[in-house]
Amino acid sequence: MDPETVAPPLGRYSHLAEVPAGHRLVFLAGQLGVAPDGTLATGAEAQGRQIFANLEALLTAEGAGPEHLVKLVTLLASTEHLAGYRAAQAEAFAKWFPDGDFPAQTLAVVAALAGPDYTVEVEAIAAVPA
Repeated sequence: MDPETVAPPLGRYSHLAEVPAGHRLVFLAGQLGVAPDGTLATGAEAQGRQIFANLEALLTAEGAGPEHLVKLVTLLASTEHLAGYRAAQAEAFAKWFPDGDFPAQTLAVVAALAGPDYTVEVEAIAAVPA
């Protein structure tokens, strides 16, 4: 819950997120839009969809789900990818956070990612029941 002493968030995020008692932190490495078979999705929206699928798969393997996310850090290779990424994020967040209780987030535009075809990368922190 964001305090009334700061401006409301500018998008689908919370200014802060709390780790509930009885939970442990799980750190998810930056995910790219790479499918399990190693293929890279084309474009920011498709890469974003694959990234959110990867995050969900990692959390499921840990016995958790997207509702346990407390922090996301998104890196875009260009502002040109913002609309596509936001579309993919809106789709995932509508499913994951129907009540609008979003995780804390940071989004930055960087000079480049690990390879020229990568448009977006997302790392995460989750608070998973112990």
